[in-house]
Amino acid sequence: MLTHDDVLAEFRAAGALLEGHFILSSGLHSNRYLQCARVLMDPQRAARLCASLAETVRARVGKGVDLVASPAMGGVIVGYEMGRQLGVPAIFFERADGKLVLRRGFTIPRGARVLMVEDIVTTGLSSRECIAGIAEEGGVTVGAACLVDRSGGKADLGVPLAALTVLEIPTYAAGNLPPELAAIPAVKPGSRGLK
Repeated sequence: MLTHDDVLAEFRAAGALLEGHFILSSGLHSNRYLQCARVLMDPQRAARLCASLAETVRARVGKGVDLVASPAMGGVIVGYEMGRQLGVPAIFFERADGKLVLRRGFTIPRGARVLMVEDIVTTGLSSRECIAGIAEEGGVTVGAACLVDRSGGKADLGVPLAALTVLEIPTYAAGNLPPELAAIPAVKPGSRGLK
């Protein structure tokens, strides 16, 4: 099982732990950003991280997972690898007309026990949207998993959340930035454009 320091070492080795002024997908601002795409671009690193996360999921959820579902874009790779680690299919929801929906012929069998998987959880907004989509499709979300819970354990998804590591990185509303952050130009490194 990877420790907190092991996980951060993987992010640093991948050049995925960034410092500056960032606008997160949630619209909040932060002085640190975790670029999971850089961590997951190395298949061996992704396998190491997700194998450890799968151990945590098995301990919390057991073997009762039929399917992994993730929100695109950030959850696609980690969701696929978690499906591989758990030996179950992995699908993803995509945003269409402002809502997360299944496309590409993906379906969830009625009553299927689904693990919702994300790369990073900050506020839990996209996770909750994905969990709502799972329910609309007839699935039952038995738990959630992510590589990093950057809410410090405060995000409420309505289901148990297994995280490889937990960080408490402060976030700020655009109108409430500390002076040192306001003095730095903001960048939007994530997969979603500004709202």
